[in-house]
Amino acid sequence: MPIKFSREHQWIETAAPDAARVGITPFAQDTLGDIVFVDLPAVGKTFAKGDVAAVVESVKTAADVFMPVAGEIVAVNQALQADPSLANTDPLGAAWFFTIRVATPAELDDLLDDAAYASFTEDA
Repeated sequence: MPIKFSREHQWIETAAPDAARVGITPFAQDTLGDIVFVDLPAVGKTFAKGDVAAVVESVKTAADVFMPVAGEIVAVNQALQADPSLANTDPLGAAWFFTIRVATPAELDDLLDDAAYASFTEDA
């Protein structure tokens, strides 16, 4: 399943043509430091691309989690909410934040692939 990345350091993995998992990148986690709290959105809530959908707090700061594409929240990661430290150890796996029903699949084309994201973060 392809993973794409936003310039705001979220990843999105499309599991089906209209559904995708979203989380923060290892770059974001490393920048934030140890994550100690995650505020996830409610199932059923809809967001436009770029909207703030969640918040993470670390020992250093708090940061918004932006929607990489428009969609409706269909599931949230209860395990991450119960144990935010998962984001410190497995940001691309067990620490997914939520699953969305993608409203506009064409928006996925605006995101970065692995190579483009790696290049983008080298300049950060």
